[in-house]
Parts: sequence; C-alpha cells; structure tokens
Amino acid sequence: MSTPVLERTRTYQVRTFGCQMNVHDSERLSGSLEAAGYVRAEDGDADVVVINTCAVRENADNKLYGNLGMLASVKRERGGDMQIAVGGCLAQKDKSVILEKAPYVDVVFGTHNMGSLPALLERARHNGEAQLEILESLETFPSTLPTRRESTHSGWVSISVGCNNTCTFCIVPALRGKEKDRRPGDILAELQALVDDGAIEVTLLGQNVNSYGVEFGDRLAFGKLLRAAGQIDGLERLRFTSPHPAAFTDDVIDAMAETPAVMPQLHMPLQSGSDRILKAMRRSYRSEKFLGILERVRTRIPHAAITTDIIVGFPGETEEDFAETLRVVEQSRFASAFTFQYSIRPGTPAATMDDQVPKAVVQERYERLVALQERISLEENQRQVGREVHVLVSSTEGRKDAESERLTGRAEDGRLVHVAQPAEGERPRPGDIVTAVVTHAAPFHLLADEPGPLRIRRTRSGDAWVRAQAESCAVPAPGAAPGAASGRVSLGLPGLRARS
Repeated sequence: MSTPVLERTRTYQVRTFGCQMNVHDSERLSGSLEAAGYVRAEDGDADVVVINTCAVRENADNKLYGNLGMLASVKRERGGDMQIAVGGCLAQKDKSVILEKAPYVDVVFGTHNMGSLPALLERARHNGEAQLEILESLETFPSTLPTRRESTHSGWVSISVGCNNTCTFCIVPALRGKEKDRRPGDILAELQALVDDGAIEVTLLGQNVNSYGVEFGDRLAFGKLLRAAGQIDGLERLRFTSPHPAAFTDDVIDAMAETPAVMPQLHMPLQSGSDRILKAMRRSYRSEKFLGILERVRTRIPHAAITTDIIVGFPGETEEDFAETLRVVEQSRFASAFTFQYSIRPGTPAATMDDQVPKAVVQERYERLVALQERISLEENQRQVGREVHVLVSSTEGRKDAESERLTGRAEDGRLVHVAQPAEGERPRPGDIVTAVVTHAAPFHLLADEPGPLRIRRTRSGDAWVRAQAESCAVPAPGAAPGAASGRVSLGLPGLRARS
C-alpha cells in the first residue's frame, strides 16, 4: 500500500495599486487566502501572485500589463504550478479584455466577489483553464471576509461600499455599484475586534464616507457613528476618508470636535476651485460652500490639518478657471494635496466631452499648482515648529530613517514626523507613542531632533507587535502580557480567533 504524498503549502503575494480602499481590500484577499491554507511568501517567489488593480489612477492599464508581462516570463520558467490572479476595479471594468491581452492569467475576478478567490484558484488548477468571474452586484460585504492586517497598531474598517454620485470624471460607481451601508452594530463590533487585537488607531473607509446612513434613511448616522466609536475603550485614534463636501454637515463637525478619539485631521476633496468646472464635473457644491466648511472645521478644531484632492486640466478648463483653483488653494491653506493631471477614463462622461485641454497646457498648470501647494505646505509645517506632538511609531513609513537613526510615525493630525533617536537608551516599538517637540519643517514632513532621551509611552499595540514578531519567528514573545491572544484573525465579528 503506497503512502499518500502530501501537497506542500502554497505561498501567495498580493500586489496593490490604488487607494486606501484597495489596500484594505488586499488585506481581505490575504485573509481569505490564509484561511484557505495559503501562507504569505517571504522572498517574493510566490506560487500565487494576486494583482489588486485600480481603474482611477493614471496609467492603471500600463501598470497592470507591465507587471503581467514580467510575471509571464517568471511563470514560463516555473511551469504550470504558478498562478496569476487579477482582481479589483480594472478587472471589473475590463472583464475578458485581461484574458485576451494576457492569456497566461489564471483567474480574473471583480470588486463584488473577492471572497471567491481561493475557490477560483483551485478551479483553475483542477480544470486547467482560466477562470473569469465578474459579478454585477455585491456577493458578500467585504468586511465579513477574513483579514490579514498589515499593521498591528492600525487598521481599516469599511463602513460602506459603492457610490451614489455621478461625477463625470469618475468610473468608481460603475465598478463598485450603488452605495451599500453596513449596520452600525457590525461596524462597532469590528472596531472592538481590532482593538482587542492590539490596534489603537482605525480609519473608517467609504467612497463617500460621510453619506453613510443613506441606505437606511438616517442623515445623521455618520456623526452618531463617530461618537459611538469614540466610546470604545482602547481606541485612541479614529480617522476617516474620504468625505464629500456636498454631504458634509455641521453635526459631523460637532462630532469630530466633541469626540476625543477623532483626530484633528480632515481630507476634503476640492477637485476644482472653479464653480463652472465643478458644475461640469457634477460636483454638487461650489467653492464658497467648500471654503465655508473649512472655516467651520477650523473654528471648532483650530489645529486641524486639512488635505485635499485636485484635478488639473478637466475638459473645458480655461486659464480663468485654473486661476480660481489657485485662489481657493491659497485661501484653504491645505497641509498637503494630492494633485492629478486629468486623463481620459473610457466609460466616463468626461471622456467624450469637447474641449479636451492639450497635454502641454495641463502640465504647465500642474507645475504651477504643485509649486503653490508646496509653498503653502512648507509654511503650514513651519507653524508647527516648537509644538509638542505625539507620534505613533510606524514600522513601514520613512525609508531614510535607517540611515539617519530617526524613527518615523504620524502625529495626531496625520503629519509625518521623523524623530531623532539617541545613541543609547530605551527604543520604542512600532505601535508605541513618542512625545517630541518639532524642531524643523519641510513641505512633506516634520523633524523632531531635540536632544535627550525619548519620552515613550509603551502601548498595547507595541505589545501586539512584539507578539507578532515572536510568532513569525516561532519564539516566545518577550514582554507580552500573560495570557495574551495570539494568532488572531479579525473577521469583522467580535471574539473570533484562528486556532493553531
């Protein structure tokens, strides 16, 4: 009688393009794969490579097919054991086009059926042919899927998916569908599970996060949710992105100001300062309303850092329209801005509009906008010099810090801070809080190079990081609390654990 041969554990890698929603989706994809028995590849030589795509950012197609082209040669060298999967917004939009252009791809799936990935991979192996599954409506809310979090101290929680707006430059509503809101109890349960797992910072996600409640008819639901989340013991930093100016109400500002856990940070997309262009974009607010929101936020939360998104060169934009954008940017005093040159997105109304702005004109305007915003960012950061900040130490941000012996993290207002470490003395762990005084400013970061020992508050998140490091090396965790949970996987429900 022959002894059965056990198949080795298959490894995976997820590559993410796009926004925070895509990053969070990738955590769900990783969790689903690990729940199915896959393990994360540590050396980049994975049996399964998943590309989670974006259809909003410029050159999304080129980035995808460039990656696929490189993977094709790797797959030829390794043979049929390797699999390639493509999901996300571009997969939802292009459907079978991906398999036509890259027939060596094994699985194509969309934004509505992320949880199907392990089954589709197995079906592709069994049948020996590519699997294409694109659903037109949500199969299961993503937050019910297992998650492999990238950070022990911070997490993402989706409160809604989809969008009910019809912005003429945006393909998202066609790819993610109409807005669907989660029940408040489910959201709060997932927040509690993240905190129980060691997180002290959570960002609430939604395509239009502040329109939360539209599906069950409560216009004040988002402010209520912020207040309720702020009551969770151990949740120290609560953020959200991205709101829509048209739906941003004073009760949300009040909830932000009156809930200590909500951080003094706001990302408020402007897109254009020209009322004429805002109308063409179908953005249902005008510059005066936008500036009024910022004024009211700063009245209630004086130290709030406000960031934005801006599109340059939308069809029909004149020099007068662009001058209006510069005017609003100057008045808004954004801490930073994500600036984009308009590019045609097939399938959007703007793609077929007349008066597409010549590339050279867009480039020149873009450079002027970037120069203005960099000046403002530097001036706003210089105002922070001498202020005391509380920095949540990160394990992932600030690559230059290994050379400079600085640690890196985010202040409460979301600004990136590099903090000098003394040659000797206690060192913080990712997830700990360091209190420091800002000594220098640059447009994109702050420096805290004050001499002397670090002022460190050791946190549950730091403990969780130690446990995670020990578990990854299969050694006992030093300094972990007695009876601390290990191997925890958040499923969006309280009290679920993965048993080893």
